Amino acid sequence: MPSSEHEQYHWRETFFILFSCQQRPTLTQVERALGELSSKYQLTDLTADDDGLFESVKLSSPDDHAMLEITFESGESVIEQSVELAKQLRGDADSRQLAALLRADARFDVMHFEQLADDPLADEDELDERLDPSCLLMVVDALVDLTHGTAIDPASGTILP
Repeated sequence: MPSSEHEQYHWRETFFILFSCQQRPTLTQVERALGELSSKYQLTDLTADDDGLFESVKLSSPDDHAMLEITFESGESVIEQSVELAKQLRGDADSRQLAALLRADARFDVMHFEQLADDPLADEDELDERLDPSCLLMVVDALVDLTHGTAIDPASGTILP
């Protein structure tokens, strides 16, 4: 993130979307899926690999006082993390969800940032009232649909519906 954005935004949380590399979308597919969610969302810094497959994007939602940074990860570390998450969630997830986690070898990291208030004296409650999580939830849902993936909140260790 450019330094001016670091000053404007504060990281809130990161969600994972775990899926099979075979379901990795193109940049065009991601751009279309996210663009259809709301005309108020602004997509920037879109990147793809040499084959046109999605690498990363930033989505700003000024009305929600939010920005999302979405990046693609794959490889051995994702596989190990997926297996570990499946073990942790064994009692809370159904067999279909656990099987999906065990097959996952790719991941989107969806980092959620809150736009800071212009008023440096604004209290925390006021800031929390400004942030609308609907942007995050809509984007995660769209990416789950696109990849046939499983959304995880790693902070709470829960699978999102």
